Parts: sequence; C-alpha cells; structure tokens
Amino acid sequence: MTAPTLRDAPATDAATQRRGKRAAAVAEAASAGWKVWLAKIVLLGIIDALAIYAVLVLIGQGQWLVPAIVVVVAVAINIVYLVPGLLPAKYLTPGLVFLFVFQIFVVLYTIYIAFTNYGSGHISTKDDAVNALMQQSQSRVENSPTFPVKVLERDGGFYFLTTDPDTGAFVIGGEDQPLAPVAGADAAGAPGFTTLDFGQILAHQDAIGELSVQLDADPNDGFLRTTDGSNAYLFTSSLTWDAAAGTMTDTTTGTVYRDTGQGAFTADDGTQLLPGWQVWVGGDNFVRAFSDQSIRGPFFTVLIWTFVFAVLSVATTFILGLFLAIVFNDPRMKSKKFYRVIMILPYAFPGFLSALVWAGMFNQDFGFINQVLLGGASVPWLQDPWLAKIAILVVNLWLGFPYMFLVCTGAIQSIPDDIQEAGRVDGASVWQIFRHIKFPLLLVSVAPLLISSFAFNFNNFNLVYMLTGGGPRFADASINVGQTDILISMVYKVAFVGANRDYGLASAFSIIIFVLVALISYFSFRQTKVLEELN
Repeated sequence: MTAPTLRDAPATDAATQRRGKRAAAVAEAASAGWKVWLAKIVLLGIIDALAIYAVLVLIGQGQWLVPAIVVVVAVAINIVYLVPGLLPAKYLTPGLVFLFVFQIFVVLYTIYIAFTNYGSGHISTKDDAVNALMQQSQSRVENSPTFPVKVLERDGGFYFLTTDPDTGAFVIGGEDQPLAPVAGADAAGAPGFTTLDFGQILAHQDAIGELSVQLDADPNDGFLRTTDGSNAYLFTSSLTWDAAAGTMTDTTTGTVYRDTGQGAFTADDGTQLLPGWQVWVGGDNFVRAFSDQSIRGPFFTVLIWTFVFAVLSVATTFILGLFLAIVFNDPRMKSKKFYRVIMILPYAFPGFLSALVWAGMFNQDFGFINQVLLGGASVPWLQDPWLAKIAILVVNLWLGFPYMFLVCTGAIQSIPDDIQEAGRVDGASVWQIFRHIKFPLLLVSVAPLLISSFAFNFNNFNLVYMLTGGGPRFADASINVGQTDILISMVYKVAFVGANRDYGLASAFSIIIFVLVALISYFSFRQTKVLEELN
C-alpha cells in the first residue's frame, strides 16, 4: 500500500471543503421545510410585483435611473434569498433595504430638491403647466355649438363621450387626454369605461363641473365643459400657446410670456404666469438664503436664537438636574425614593401634550399664570417676542430636567467612594471635592449625553410649534417665520404652511441644519475624547 504524498493533501482538503459546503447547503435547504420555502416564494413574489409596478410607473414618468436601481435591488434580494448559503446577507438585507429607503434615499432626495425650484406653482412638468394655464383662463365661445355628452368613469377619473362634428365618430377625452376615437365606443359607452347615470353625476357634480377636455391635440382649439352632465360647450383660452417659439401670448393685452429657464413663462417686465414647472436651479436657493434681505435677516435671527435656545436649554436642565441629583443623593435625605418619583413625572408625559397644557396656562386672558399666580394680570406671554422666548425656556426646563436628574444621579452614584474619601483625608472641602473630583468624573460620563441633548434641542420642533407656533411673526419677512421659530420649525413652515410653499428653499435650509449639527457634534465629541484622556 502506498501512502499519500504531501502533494495530494491540499487537493484532498479542497475537495473535502467543497463537499462540506454542499452538505451544509443541502442541510440548510432541508431544514427550512416546504412551509418556509412557500412563505419565502410568496413574499418574494409580492416584492417582485411591487418592483415591477414601481418600474412601470417611473418609466411612464420619463425616469430611468431610479427604475434601474429598483431592478438591481429586486434582483439582489431574489439572489440572496433563493441561493443556498449567504446566511449573513439574509439577515443584513432587510436592514439595508430599510436603511436605504428611510435614511439614504430621504437624504439624497432632499439634496436633489434643494437644487430645484420645487414648490407652490412649480410642482409638475412644463406640459402640465401649459394645460393648466390654458384651462384657468377659459371663457365660453359665444354661439358655440352644443355637444351632447355622456359622462364616463374609469379608475377614478372622469371622461366625456361625444361625437366628432366633422366625422361623426364617437370620441372620448379626459383631463389629460384630448378627444380621440376609442375602439368599441358607441352611444351607450365604451369598453373599460362606466357610464354614469343622473344620480352618479349629481354625486360627483363638482369634479365633473371642473372637468375640461381638449377638443384635439392643439389646446388653442378649445376645451369642452359641461354644467349638467348631458350637454357640453366650447371654451377657449385668452392665452395662446406657441409650441415652436415656446411662448404664451395673452390675446387680450398682447403680452408675450417666454420660457426664461426659471420654470415659468415670464414677460419682459418680470411678470410670471403661474403655475410654472419644476426645473434645476443650481445653488440659487442657497444664494437666496444668504443674499435676499427679506430671507437673510429672519434666517440669521432664527439661527442665533436656535443656538441660544439649545445652549440655554442644555445648561438650565443640566444645572437643575445636577442640583437635585446631589440633594437627593445625600444619605441624610429622608424619603428619597418618593421624591425621585415625583421629580421624573414631567418626563413621563408626552412632550407635545405638556406643551399644549402650558400654552393654555400662559394664555394672556384666561391662563392660570396670569389669573391665579399674577392676580389677574394681562401679561402677553406668547405674544411678546422676549416673553415668548422666556416661556419656551421655562417649559423646556420643566420637560428636560427629569432626564438630566436621572442621568446625573446614575453618574454620581457610579463615582467610587474611596476617591472622595481620599480627598477628605487630604483636607479638601466639600466644594473642592465636587469641583476637582466629582464634576470632572461626572463630565466624562455625561458629556456625550449633553451633546445629544444639544442636538435634540437644536431640532426641538414639538415644543416650539405646540407652544407658540413660532410666533409672533416677523412683519418684514418674505417667508413664513416668527420670533420664536428655531431652524427646524422654520423649515417646516416654509415647506408646508401658508399659500406659498417652497420645498426647494426648505430643503436648502435642511442641508444647512445638517451641516451645522454635524460640525457641532464633531468638535464636541473631540472635546469629550480630550476629557477622557485627561481623566
């Protein structure tokens, strides 16, 4: 018998490893069972169906990059869960998908919006803006023919069924679809559409009354509109659209509005026709934030107040929480457990509810503070800029000191007694022990929490919005912002409150906030590391 040579050993080991991997894969597949595989196939089928639907919708909107990413992600998910092995990837994939959807995508989309003019009047595409302008300036053509119509419904949208006056063919059109022949259409309806009866027309009379259907592909030829659901009349617009020149002309005044690249038809005197459309504006939103006086002044005022509010909020809550922690940590203190429970009660209630209660207590005419504590005084706590800021700091102190009390109590109790005893032996006073021993050791534990508390108060939206709504408002500001607004509440109001909503400018402010908080956190954590090395 010949013994195996050393040269044969690596090949034998590699073959053994391959057989082991195959056996492990077979064992994993067998242990899963048919029920697990069935559930896996069903879930993957749902994911694939949603991915296909999303791709079709996005491609229909003229997008290609996002659909490609969706396809790649869907294929990767199928590979991870259908190929045997890849066990770590099976656990990591759900978290990575949610991380991308709810974190990375949101950040990237916010950055994209910050470089566009997206907002009120600039929501959709140029074609949609042209149709909207043509429709909103319509007037009925005198002595126009009557078009007998039937109202149809499909997928929640309404359509007109009528006959072409030139050919006599049945044609159907909707809000975004000019009148055109449809196969199988007759006087009663069309395949795929539901013909509405009189009762159904009455139930949707507002939407049907607002429906304007283009007569043909040229919007200058007019629109059909109805008031009773049975007869439609021809309406034409006072604006004329010239697709070749890219101009919109007001036939009543002769004013010509041109596409200047800013997302709206603009006259020579600067007058714009709205709605416009969404375009890429580069860094214009950031330039506006720092150059437009009606935005820059309120923005810097809010920026300074945000820093002041965050610093004072952390300082006041930390000082009060530390003081109470020291008092209740004294061994001579009786009933400490009872008092500690009382101290954390404000922390147990939702912050926005407490803010609403305090808003009622600060009411100028009927509030508890004015009527009971101040004997019927009429102090405008929430109407005066300085008093409103004081009120916010007071309420935030009420809400925040229990957290600092709990943190400081734990940090103080973790300091070894022998260190403090050594200080007493060396003749140090109580204040010296606290200043040179307890407080430095306390900062090592508490400093990261103070940084996180600063970041939280820097974006403490609930308190500001529920207590004062950001008011009182700046009178000379072109954006919706008030004296007690902090950056995050200002961003919310610019984006979602009022008639003019500027998502692009709000996104630019959001990026500025992100950069500020990131820089502050970076330098603060570096200082925390210095404290750790020092101790």
